Amino acid sequence: MDNLLKTPLYDLHQIYGGKMIGFAGWTLPVYYSSILEEHEAVRTRAGLFDVSHMGKIEVKGKDACGFLQRLTTGDVGMLVDGQAIYSLMCYPNGGAVDDILIYRLGLAHYYVVVNASNTSKDLQWMIQNKTDNVEIINVSRDTAQLALQGPLAEQILQGLTTVDLAALRFFRIQGDVNISGINCLVSRTGYTGEDGFEIYATPEQATALWEAILKVGSPVGAIPAGLGARDTLRLEAGFTLYGHELAADITPLEAGLDKFVKLDKADFIGREALAKQAAQGVARRIAGFEMEDRGIPRANYLVECGGREIGFVTSGGYSPTLKKNLGLAMLEAEYAEEGKRIDVIIRKKRQKAVIVRTPFLKRPHRNKGKEK
Repeated sequence: MDNLLKTPLYDLHQIYGGKMIGFAGWTLPVYYSSILEEHEAVRTRAGLFDVSHMGKIEVKGKDACGFLQRLTTGDVGMLVDGQAIYSLMCYPNGGAVDDILIYRLGLAHYYVVVNASNTSKDLQWMIQNKTDNVEIINVSRDTAQLALQGPLAEQILQGLTTVDLAALRFFRIQGDVNISGINCLVSRTGYTGEDGFEIYATPEQATALWEAILKVGSPVGAIPAGLGARDTLRLEAGFTLYGHELAADITPLEAGLDKFVKLDKADFIGREALAKQAAQGVARRIAGFEMEDRGIPRANYLVECGGREIGFVTSGGYSPTLKKNLGLAMLEAEYAEEGKRIDVIIRKKRQKAVIVRTPFLKRPHRNKGKEK
């Protein structure tokens, strides 16, 4: 793993016993204690993630808003300072370039968070479609990013700042937040289905920030959490993962992200293809399912109905909270209806499953952040 990138917290992960793996070109902890323990901590208390590998791109200039309006499916024009939206960049054929978070920091200043595996591609796509009076700056390596997630996240972080975090609403961001003497950018977003915060600071301050949060959080049960728990948490919440439920050959409408595609706004890249698909209806779409037999579904397992192939699993596994095996699958649209019976082919055997509504786990805070 010597050729992989390391986050500013790499050495600290070793100290905390992180089991390191390669992910999206980075060396990151898959777990510290266990995936199940870290998952349970986030659902009941709090977990602290290092997500410094995420891509961070600043978009500035007089035409920054217009540029992002043209580039993405969401209505960037409705944002006010300190507000964020989840959106998508699409190719002209409607396929997804990436799913992203866009924060408005000022009238002509936006902060875009993208998937780590797509950072270079996204940056190239943005530059390729850049208009005049727009500056695009890749600040990914200049910024450390932590995610504190769970029902006790606000209580823990509030113990480190005088800023009233209760006033920071869902999908809002605030700059100049002093956390244990460190100047941070803090957003109320995440990728777990729980309440929580994503915290941005300089790489040099990442270690002090991590240790300050755990010093306050440990007495109430907060622990470090890795990639494994993040994946099980996002699956329970029914969140898409690029490369699984979204891809260059999977449109946002097929992924069930219709509400994030604003076909009534001014033209944007991919609008014509998506409008046509919306009018005709999708031929396939993502659906959630629960296993009735004991098999564990995994990505790319085939799905059948009546002995005929109708799709494939995009994500799957065991839900630690619900104590069930479940997953997401891309299916022919007529089979993606709640209550439909399907077969998942696991080790060459048909295992029974049923289509269910997502999110699998209903939580008060369904955060859709970019922390993959």
